[in-house]
Amino acid sequence: MATVDDAAELALALPEVTESERHGNRTWFVARKAFVWERPFSQADLRRFGEQTPPDGPILAVRVADLGDKEAVLAAQPEAFFTISHFDGYSAVLIQLRKVSAPALREAVTDGWLACAPPALVSQFLNR
Repeated sequence: MATVDDAAELALALPEVTESERHGNRTWFVARKAFVWERPFSQADLRRFGEQTPPDGPILAVRVADLGDKEAVLAAQPEAFFTISHFDGYSAVLIQLRKVSAPALREAVTDGWLACAPPALVSQFLNR
């Protein structure tokens, strides 16, 4: 089972990442852009679930390159990756840490970084 600390370790291993708080939640940034953050459900989110049981445990949000990537990620691992109506039209997915594998978490964090890092930094990272 992955933890928020596991995600933090993965994020902080990437170039030029900083950790801070945004809206009271741990958030990881590259070039002042959030690419991974803790995302507990708000009361409005919980109401939107209606009769459905919301995913439990710690939840992370992670950026993806675009809405096409979002759909691909959601289709590839629906047991761990999901979205909510609040994220409609936004290139990010949610991760239920209790269900994500270590390789899938690493890939999601890295892909989130790639989606937000400046092109020169991405090029440098990919060519290392």
